[in-house]
Amino acid sequence: MGGIPNTLAYLLMIWGSITAVLVVLVIYGNALSTREDDEIYLKKTEESMMATEQQTLIGKMTRLARVITVLAILSGVFLLASAGVWVWIGLYKS
Repeated sequence: MGGIPNTLAYLLMIWGSITAVLVVLVIYGNALSTREDDEIYLKKTEESMMATEQQTLIGKMTRLARVITVLAILSGVFLLASAGVWVWIGLYKS
């Protein structure tokens, strides 16, 4: 019995890396969304300043949501590819 074949090992390493980045970005996105919920308007000048900050924050969250979606799809593809290679090895290596 040998170790994990190279192809499966590479697929699992790529999947793990993508998933780790995905988790970090989801945590960062949740931190941004908590800042979005903090809406305290005291004066008119502060209201306009905070509205600008809110617009910037919403723009960041929109771009981040696209990146998270792409990484989630890539993570799923690499996980399915790893499972497929694992099944193929199990069927044809025995």
